Amino acid sequence: MPQRVLTGITTTGTLHLGNYVGAIRPCIIASRETGVESFFFMADYHALIKCDDPERIERSRLQIAATWLAAGLDTERSTFYRQSDIPEIPELTWLLTCVTSKGQMNRAHAYKASVDANLAAGEDADANISMGLYSYPILMAADILMFNAHRVPVGKDQVQHIEMARDVAQRFNHLFGQGKEFFVLPEAQVDAEMELLPGLDGRKMSKSYDNVIPLFEGGAKALREAIARIVTDSRLPGEPKDAEGSALVTIYDAFATSAQRAAFRAELRGGLAWGDAKQRLFDLIDGEIGPMRDRYDTLMAHPERIEETLQAGAAKARAIAAPLLATLREAVGLRRFQPLKAAAAEAPKAKAALPVFKQYREADGRFYFKLSTHDGRTLLQSEGFAGGRDAGEWVKKLKTDGSAVLAGAPVARGDGVDEREVAEALAALIAAAAE
Repeated sequence: MPQRVLTGITTTGTLHLGNYVGAIRPCIIASRETGVESFFFMADYHALIKCDDPERIERSRLQIAATWLAAGLDTERSTFYRQSDIPEIPELTWLLTCVTSKGQMNRAHAYKASVDANLAAGEDADANISMGLYSYPILMAADILMFNAHRVPVGKDQVQHIEMARDVAQRFNHLFGQGKEFFVLPEAQVDAEMELLPGLDGRKMSKSYDNVIPLFEGGAKALREAIARIVTDSRLPGEPKDAEGSALVTIYDAFATSAQRAAFRAELRGGLAWGDAKQRLFDLIDGEIGPMRDRYDTLMAHPERIEETLQAGAAKARAIAAPLLATLREAVGLRRFQPLKAAAAEAPKAKAALPVFKQYREADGRFYFKLSTHDGRTLLQSEGFAGGRDAGEWVKKLKTDGSAVLAGAPVARGDGVDEREVAEALAALIAAAAE
């Protein structure tokens, strides 16, 4: 099976130059790798969590789809679809919801941040928090697990959601797999070298800072006007310019070859005027995205072409999703009626021996816990705690949230024990508690 890589784009706005450099361009290049099967989808169900303006969502879906196609996404090599065109995804979301603990959702970053903001404002902890926001990580898990993605490129703020998807997948496999694994365990792909483009004021390019450079919207005129507003120092024409720390130079580097970068820096040291430098930057960027903008304008004028492409992508996606969901429905008992076996003929189902947590106090007066297999082999060994309650709190977290909190736990793995074995042991405990 080829390596599957999945990327989702929430449809609540228009993509800018920073999105192109940091996400669109590298993802399209990666999708051309041999042995990689790429899935790109517009997360329009996710958009409903953040936005209640139907026209904005409709416009954003069209603009984002046109952007990816204009930028060169090869829909023959990859699968490009709208989340809302795959009915298997919300059904899988419900199946996963039924095996996900509320405690795990309570610890999701987005929910906790909203609770903290409410409390800081003197509001009720759950004021204006929808179930969409609360359950967001489960829908994201369904997006990933529906296509058994091996890798999911995300920012650091989304790593927790991939860990949750792994946890939910393990729990489902344990409860219903009977030795079979329905889901592969996805890995978060955080690219430390992914280019984060500065905006007009030097901060990260973001609409929340109102410092973005438009990608296609507004045409060449809007691009030129935005570049003209990039903040530079006050050095006059003829004075040497320092390229280090300059937002203009950083943006130039994102589009230039090594030779172009060296020549640009030499010109700046030689006294190139900032106005001329901005013209150089415009010419460079427009040389790359100008042809894409023409394709974008053509696509926006013919939305039926985009619709045709997305429907073809949805058909490809559902050819994978529908058989998997049928298998999952069978596994959880949502089956066609058949004659039932006589109750007396059913053999009792043997329960697998579960791992166990043990808490104890050592001669040093500190409290410890360990997780052991049924035959006594140590999987996890904790550090010492000043009080038994502290040790007990960590045991409770691990029993409730499993591997989602493992990275922050003050524990070490036993000799010869790998991460997968620990994660499966924790999933087994959580599943047994749910039963």
